Amino acid sequence: MAATAAVMVEEKKFSSDEFVEPDENNATDVSWNRPSRKLTSGNWKACWLIFGCEVCERVAYYAISSNLANYLFQQLHENRADAANNVNNWTGTLYLVPLLGAFLGDSFGRYVTLSIFLCIYLMSLVFITMSVSVPGIKTEKNQPVSSTQSGFFYFALYLMALGAGGIKPNVTSFAGDQFDEEDPQESKRKMSFLNWWFVSISSGNVFSVTALVYIQVTYGWTWGWGGATAVVALATLVFFSGRSNYRTQKPAGSPFTRVAQVLVAATRKWNVCVPDDDERLYEPTDKEAQFPHIRNLPRSKEFTFLDKAAVVSEKDLQSKEVKPWSLCPVTQVEEVKLLVRVMPIWFTNLIFSSVFAQVGTLFLNQGDTMERHLGRLQIPAASFTLFITLTICTIMPLYDRCFVPFARRITGNERGITMLQRIGIGQVISTVSIAIAALVEMKRLRVARQHGLLDRPQSTVPMSVFWLLPQYALAGVCEVFISVGQNEFFYDQAPDSMRSIGAALYLSTISIGSYISSLLVEMVVKFTSTKGGGVDGNWINDNLNRAHIDYFYWLLTILSIINLGIYVLCARWYTYKNVGDIAI
Repeated sequence: MAATAAVMVEEKKFSSDEFVEPDENNATDVSWNRPSRKLTSGNWKACWLIFGCEVCERVAYYAISSNLANYLFQQLHENRADAANNVNNWTGTLYLVPLLGAFLGDSFGRYVTLSIFLCIYLMSLVFITMSVSVPGIKTEKNQPVSSTQSGFFYFALYLMALGAGGIKPNVTSFAGDQFDEEDPQESKRKMSFLNWWFVSISSGNVFSVTALVYIQVTYGWTWGWGGATAVVALATLVFFSGRSNYRTQKPAGSPFTRVAQVLVAATRKWNVCVPDDDERLYEPTDKEAQFPHIRNLPRSKEFTFLDKAAVVSEKDLQSKEVKPWSLCPVTQVEEVKLLVRVMPIWFTNLIFSSVFAQVGTLFLNQGDTMERHLGRLQIPAASFTLFITLTICTIMPLYDRCFVPFARRITGNERGITMLQRIGIGQVISTVSIAIAALVEMKRLRVARQHGLLDRPQSTVPMSVFWLLPQYALAGVCEVFISVGQNEFFYDQAPDSMRSIGAALYLSTISIGSYISSLLVEMVVKFTSTKGGGVDGNWINDNLNRAHIDYFYWLLTILSIINLGIYVLCARWYTYKNVGDIAI
């Protein structure tokens, strides 16, 4: 496509020996020194090793995050609202740093970036374990918490966020690199890849919220968090042991530079008319292309101002070489358009992440006040996230093996339903989930009032914690639809040269959603305490029997309904990426 314009430009001077030419699957080994061997590398064999790395990262994350609010409240003596905000801020940072990790992965290689940040992650867990075990650094019972103790703990916690930021976006895209999209069989396997990816990491969550959380509660923080550190150390060894099995794609340079080049080139040619004939726009042939593994994208009809960057001007014809800040290929222009197009979808998924943030904060606080005995066994409130995981592990295989083939016969879509339809269903379920949480909390407050427990927050409310099961189970169903759908959508719709950025966009919705949740909590505490003038008016306080987190849940329900309406409009406007003449 657009070969005429490419021929008009004299000779393209990109270096042909910057990388070794890959074989037909467009991949090399992790050192980029030789093409990967299709029969002996990549595919599910390599994927399971990478899965193991992410599973163990999830084990450590949930071992820390599931009970973090309780640790801050009990050990660092923070109040409930501050603890909830600090958890949300840490979670937000942990899911925002992946934008940096994605930039490094797409710029310098995913395997290299993943290797470095995996070591940082392991180091942070060693520090976290030290903060609860080494005398002088760990907090002591009935003793005030020093700034050194809290400072070291938060340093280790945010170092963990930095490590996770390099792992999360690159581990998904690196695992995706193990499948050749030009091979029909491998391409079909890749469509199921993210479904089984979530099942795998959910299995890690099961171990974390059962065994490790139980160890924390029963034997202490040292054993619980030390166990998570040992698991990640094992995963690091396993990951590096599979080095010879991995395929990788050559980095195409800084994704931000590629975007900036299009914006600058289009601005320089602001007064140039875009021709109707696509053949008059610049697009090098596969042989001329600097990065032949990046598939060509046909010109789309939206955001035509950006097309000016691909118009071959008289000045371009007079130049002896292609200047990337003056003339960009159609594919590079379309990459920028893709990023612009996905932003409304990104924006309308933030409220879901704000709702899901309550799982590790207010849902946990609810469970702490309720009857948690199952026979002689007392279930830790933090272990209730197990029901989210079990729901995912149950629903996901049914979705992949039963629902997708059934829906495929009706819709003709290879995925059964479109990615945006999958996300939309998840948003509906999310709204129902938080509404049910509000109803359950209303009942819990009523039971507390009937038993005279309004001013006895340390007493157990005689109401089974299993009343929380529906909101936890629906949160798991949400993950199957909206979280996997988002991950699939942002990865799939991202340009080939920016796959890690695509994964980071999904993760950043969790980040910004956590910050929004934190902001909402602060605003609610500020306005309700001022208006109520006391504990009874405050929606969120340390005495949950006097608080009204049910009102907060209803607020999230209303925001979710409004957001769902906006999402439907954005989804109807969205145009899916095309490669050649095939819509992805």
